[in-house]
Amino acid sequence: MNDNEPKRENKNFIEQAIEADLKEGRFQNVNTRFPPEPNGYLHIGHAKSICLNFGLAKSHGGKCNLRFDDTNPVKEDNEYVEAIKQDIKWLGFDWDALHYASDYFDQLYLWAEKLIASGDAYVCDLSAEEMREYRGTLTEPGKNSPFRDRTPEENLELFRGMKAGDFPDGAKSLRAKIDMSSPNMNMRDPVMYRILRANHHRTGDTWCIYPTYDWTHGQSDSIENISFSICTLEFENHRPLYNWFCEKLNIHHPRQMEFAKLKLSSLLVGKRFMLRLVKEGYVNGWDDPRMPTLSGYRRRGYTPESIRNFCADVGVAKFNSTIDIIRLENSVREHLNKIAPRRMVVLNPVRLTITNWPEGQVEYTEAINNPERPEDGRRNVPFSGTLLIDRDDFKEEAPRKFFRLKKGGAVRLRAGYIIDCHDVVKDADGNITEILCTYDPETRSGSDTSGRKVKGTIHWVSEEHAEKVEVRLYDRLFTTENPGSSEDGKSYIDCLNPESLSTVTGYAEPEIRNHAVGEQVQYERIGYFVVDQDTTDEKIVMNRIVPLRDTWGKMEAKGTTN
Repeated sequence: MNDNEPKRENKNFIEQAIEADLKEGRFQNVNTRFPPEPNGYLHIGHAKSICLNFGLAKSHGGKCNLRFDDTNPVKEDNEYVEAIKQDIKWLGFDWDALHYASDYFDQLYLWAEKLIASGDAYVCDLSAEEMREYRGTLTEPGKNSPFRDRTPEENLELFRGMKAGDFPDGAKSLRAKIDMSSPNMNMRDPVMYRILRANHHRTGDTWCIYPTYDWTHGQSDSIENISFSICTLEFENHRPLYNWFCEKLNIHHPRQMEFAKLKLSSLLVGKRFMLRLVKEGYVNGWDDPRMPTLSGYRRRGYTPESIRNFCADVGVAKFNSTIDIIRLENSVREHLNKIAPRRMVVLNPVRLTITNWPEGQVEYTEAINNPERPEDGRRNVPFSGTLLIDRDDFKEEAPRKFFRLKKGGAVRLRAGYIIDCHDVVKDADGNITEILCTYDPETRSGSDTSGRKVKGTIHWVSEEHAEKVEVRLYDRLFTTENPGSSEDGKSYIDCLNPESLSTVTGYAEPEIRNHAVGEQVQYERIGYFVVDQDTTDEKIVMNRIVPLRDTWGKMEAKGTTN
């Protein structure tokens, strides 16, 4: 991983438990794993688990595996496998070994036969609906399946028949024989195998029975000699089952520990929710910059450093809570402020003519690339008598504290001159089409000898030299803090933000042409942007990453968001 990760003084509860286990000699190594199911793209919540598992292994000199939990062939695909690999590497990590749960299908089957032989598993003929009925409730115990007392010999014959394809899908299942009256629902004879004729992305049609996650998870950890199985809190109630299987099989027994998921305000990260957004065209694919997927954040222009820093900042907790998404946005602002070069771009242009500028003359002014990084030097920006400025930077009649350009007022052009506005040109409808100014030749930035002081500085581009840019102004995908909650009766589709994407034509200084796809820049006084993959030799496309400041917080304070 990266040596420049933020250093923390206090250890979280998982680190404390690991160090206690090492000290007591329970484990000799800190071996972890990240086990995603390849049924969708990774989202921002996965980043926390990735950082935690890979980070723990690295900090203790151990190993971290990537293991795909590919036990449900109906929903899994190689597309997701490759996307997950790419996301992990982009985030700054690499695995010590690559495994698939399907690597262990043969061993899992043999272990299942072992539990059948010891009387700890049986073949059940109940349908899924009947099984739910027999399972009981949180307040009422379940009741034993009528097939629970089959002999090991009968169960073994039936299980081998399941594997051979002698029974239709759903006709039988293999269940662990534990305790139907257990207060933990997961211990009420959980299913280990189900019959499912589906083509697997790696094993093809070799198998017509597939193991469940609960049966696969702990045994896969054991095979890989994992010492610490770090899971999110919803698996806390599964831990007794994890332990039960390892103990019954008498195999290497990792320690499972749970931590709180990363939940961010105004985001919805469930794969089935995201899949609907993709399939029904509410977004333009898994990597749409509005999506909370890692591929979406990458295309949006977020840096892996900013996401890792954010995960370190929120830390590891024992209890679920919601983190304000502003913290993630501030993390990328903080990082981009340090690394992103500054460029002048006008998004809502109006022409500004310098009436005393020598006709046809072009100068080149020197502008600082990044004040946070003096070593990045300066760039030359063409300056002419016809410029474009942002329409919001001019008012014909302005209040006293308006420090940008107004009629009869003066302002400094960034890295240029002080100009004085003396008139405007309007069309037949009264709209301003041109601003007329004079410049003071003694006020050139870097060599100002005039002694003049003005309170405002605005950005600009030379109209003659401007590069057209398609600028995609991405915003939050949902308008509410908790989209799809039952509180207001709205579905998450009802909460979609109709203004989550707008597109404008921007006019940029020529240097914008020299940035490659994926490079981030700061549009001076506007925000951070990245060159999108749709850019061609003929057209530059850039995505807004975040504005310079938190505009949503201000809007909410004024009551202008839902």
